[in-house]
Amino acid sequence: MFKFSFIYIGSFCFVLSVLSFCNIIYSYYFEIFNNIEVYTYTLIISLIFSSLFFLKKNKFKKISIYEKIISVSLGYFILPGIISMPYYFGLNYLSFIDSYFEAISGFTSTGFSVFENVKHLDQSLLLWRSTSQWFGGLYFLISILFLIDIYDENYKKILTNFISLDITETIKQSTKILFVYTFITFALFIIYKIINLRSFDSFNLALTVISSGGFLIVNDISEILQSNFQIYIFSLSMLISFFGILLSYNILFLKKNDLLVFTEDYYLLVYFIFLVAIFFIFFNQFNNFSITLFSLISSISNIGFFFDNYNYNNFIFLILIIIGGSLVSTSSGLRFLKIFLLTKFSFNELVSHSKPKHVLLNKVLFSKVKIGLSDINKYFFTVIIFILSLTLLICFLTLFNIEFDNAFKLSILTLMNTVNSSLHGLENLIFAEFSISIKFILIVFMIIGRIEFISILILIKKFVIKN
Repeated sequence: MFKFSFIYIGSFCFVLSVLSFCNIIYSYYFEIFNNIEVYTYTLIISLIFSSLFFLKKNKFKKISIYEKIISVSLGYFILPGIISMPYYFGLNYLSFIDSYFEAISGFTSTGFSVFENVKHLDQSLLLWRSTSQWFGGLYFLISILFLIDIYDENYKKILTNFISLDITETIKQSTKILFVYTFITFALFIIYKIINLRSFDSFNLALTVISSGGFLIVNDISEILQSNFQIYIFSLSMLISFFGILLSYNILFLKKNDLLVFTEDYYLLVYFIFLVAIFFIFFNQFNNFSITLFSLISSISNIGFFFDNYNYNNFIFLILIIIGGSLVSTSSGLRFLKIFLLTKFSFNELVSHSKPKHVLLNKVLFSKVKIGLSDINKYFFTVIIFILSLTLLICFLTLFNIEFDNAFKLSILTLMNTVNSSLHGLENLIFAEFSISIKFILIVFMIIGRIEFISILILIKKFVIKN
């Protein structure tokens, strides 16, 4: 079972070695010599892991869904171990658990940080933090492709004509996604340069926005965005993490029957316009609309950037974080389309009982795609598992003397992989001061939040409930 995991994780170790090499070049070019040794060690370890894994390479005729889920899950534990090396060996005051926590937080695009003041970090380490989030976003997107069988059959039909994605086809489609992902990253970098942001700021923000991450190279976003024009443009750029990556994918690799992929984006666009209208009508008289729009988009895309010392309606933004964005995007959350289809299905069921002669089809507007009962069941199970996971995490945190209100908010942000901020009244929670037990619990649940809840259900069925 684990032979395939070696190949899967090994390929990403190779990508990580390339990113380590790039960081070494950057450090040499800008004469940041204090951490070059550490990045060299990271490069060597990545290459060794990659070589060892590829030595196990075999031809696999068929890979079970359980092997796929296990491979993806192991990657979320193993790869951050390598990412944590520059933190642990480059900063003498940081423990291994703190280093690993920072790496997990970056890799899962959560954005929690053990650093109270990031300005004390050198530029190479700040770049490494942003790179870890970019790498984590890429891993997440390819994992979605890898686990497409349990997500949505319609997306699988768009990506391939095969009944299932074999190794060759997976590599082919992964290469396309890597190209699109990299292309959008540099496009964001150019946009940020156009609005007069510093090159270093622009590049790091591009890495974190495309991955729906929350790491900043400053303590507050207001230190970078200083005009309403910059705030508006940056806000709109964050929508790239809200809409599906398949939108960009199909623009570049469009085929005749691929237009079905735009269906979800129609819904997301209507949803976004509706939210903007609501916030403009009801909240603009109290708040600056540019900052409100910024916070709105940051929430629905699960990036988690917010302006400190600003009054928000915390509960509304928490709800938006839970709803999330596209099914195939770097954002987290339960996903808007799932919530929409569950609501529509429930409404249709109520109507069908009151008017039995009426037959209402559960299909997505603008398309001929019918939503089967199996898909609805998956979505219901996703919500149920989320509620159970949320309840369990809240219980764990309260047992370790965290107040219920803080435990509730922190649990949502952990499972939704969204950065902590003063928006939710958690500015007094210092992650570096948490006990090892709390950090370990948060690490596990950050990973659970990133690998779709339905994956957890499948593993439970396989290894716990065998019948």
